[in-house]
Amino acid sequence: MYILGISCYYHDAAAALLKDGMLIAAAEEERFTRKKHDSGFPNKSIEFCLAQAGIRANDLDYAVFYEKPLLKYERILMTNLATYPTGWRVFTESMLSWFNEKLWIKTEILDKLHLPPEKLMFVEHHLSHAASAFFCSPYNEAAILTVDGVGEWTTTTLGKATADWNGKGENKISLFSDIRFPHSLGLLYSAFTAWLGFEVNDGEYKVMGMAPFGEPKYAEDVYKMIEVATDGSFRLRMEYFDFHHSVNRTYSDKFLEVFGKARKHESEFFTGKTHPARIGEAKTKENQRYADIAASIQFVTEEILLKMARHVYQVTGSKKLCIAGGVGLNSVANGRLVAETPFEDVYIQPAAGDSGGAIGAALYAYHVVLGQPRKFVMEHAYWGQSYSPDDIKSFLEKESVAYERIEDEEKLFDQVVDTITQGRVVGWMQGRFEWGPRALGNRSILADPTRAEMKDIVNTKIKFREPFRPFAPVVLEEKSTEYFRLDRPQKHYPARYMLLVADIPEDKQASIPAVTHVNGTGRLQTIKRETNPWYYRVVEKFGERSGVPVLLNTSFNLRGEPIVNTPANAFSTFSRSDIDMLVMEKFVVRKKN
Repeated sequence: MYILGISCYYHDAAAALLKDGMLIAAAEEERFTRKKHDSGFPNKSIEFCLAQAGIRANDLDYAVFYEKPLLKYERILMTNLATYPTGWRVFTESMLSWFNEKLWIKTEILDKLHLPPEKLMFVEHHLSHAASAFFCSPYNEAAILTVDGVGEWTTTTLGKATADWNGKGENKISLFSDIRFPHSLGLLYSAFTAWLGFEVNDGEYKVMGMAPFGEPKYAEDVYKMIEVATDGSFRLRMEYFDFHHSVNRTYSDKFLEVFGKARKHESEFFTGKTHPARIGEAKTKENQRYADIAASIQFVTEEILLKMARHVYQVTGSKKLCIAGGVGLNSVANGRLVAETPFEDVYIQPAAGDSGGAIGAALYAYHVVLGQPRKFVMEHAYWGQSYSPDDIKSFLEKESVAYERIEDEEKLFDQVVDTITQGRVVGWMQGRFEWGPRALGNRSILADPTRAEMKDIVNTKIKFREPFRPFAPVVLEEKSTEYFRLDRPQKHYPARYMLLVADIPEDKQASIPAVTHVNGTGRLQTIKRETNPWYYRVVEKFGERSGVPVLLNTSFNLRGEPIVNTPANAFSTFSRSDIDMLVMEKFVVRKKN
């Protein structure tokens, strides 16, 4: 049985394909179209998934959409009518969008896939989120927490799920508590993202990266904008926000009365922590205040999530927690959820945002609607497209690119480690590209974490991004407890997916300065030989050479672009940056001296 899951038209479009309950392929549309956060219909992702399985669209048993469009249309219509006339511009734009494409999603799916109506299903947005985490986890039962901007009406859910692995039980997801639009933790965070000068739905992780440069001195001011109960339920005070009736602003004039003038987009950011010699400058003081406010919204978000997690633990009694929704990508909060709640095990879906709904919708249909027992556990995130040696060779020769082909794998790994230990940077492309927003060793830029200068080199000369942004360390799983305060690393799925920030012991921070953030933490990735033997071996060899089994890993892309997919994408990124060596499977390209 083939089931295709689809998400699109709101944030990150994606497609995922199951065969008899096992995941075959999953990809976000941006990787193919090269349009970051592409939300359009995922034609190319669907084409890839079908090709990976060797089938055509008419071989599908079902297609499943990750939310119910008419419920979402109802929310937009009712919200805009309630805020009329102030929301007339939102109403006009929303209706144009809906009548042009979104209202006809059923017809579009059926026409493009040539399916009869009875083969198309729709699953509510937060059920898709919940299923994307629980039915990818290894758990028999778990508490559920989904938190995002907004689905149809819902922004947050708490629940419990149970699994049937042998055909004798029942697959069930019960979402027993929810919070509805306009009250949204995701939209609260996004309002501060916009005020801090970053793009909404793209720059939230920049707020998270800025926060450690400040202190949560303004937490009480943040709490003026949100009422929070002891169980973590909340209500926004809507007079501070404009997102419900404006196409231009997420925050209101009353918000500005509390926090003042918004930070200018793309303005230079430095504080006394980054530039001690400039402590007395007015700009330094201004930036410090922005950092303190970033720290404050981050702290409040973490505290609310902790309250919700503790409450769902009390209600369900489960020792396992599954998390999904865009807020599930907040790796700092995830670190606290793992460390400070009673849950023994936590699973976070690697594509926790809207794209992950494609997998969730398909799994929900298979296990709950169709009642099929579970088989699948997502042990890794390598579900995208790969390229054969012939594909790579054909590209290089067509473009007249000089290359070396190294058949001996150990020799190849030695050359990669030689390059890294010389203070140079490697673009690394192998296997199937990753599912979700994190590069996890198949489309990565690799560098030496023991050299403090590598952070600035990679930020300014390769990624062309803000210099305050941290880089992630990848570490051999069996060595991770030496370099990070992480209990039972083999059981921590979030660490596999770079969805967890952990403290780095003080005696190790000096040994990996390029991946130690200003507050002594790192957003780590643990790696196992079984899931990615080449990547593992490079880290292992670097450890044998340097005594440090850790590498700096960042996504293989330039600022503002999706992570690379094809050999052409990889070579283009290599050519337009100061990456020194490009490795595509066994093909090596070097910069000319």
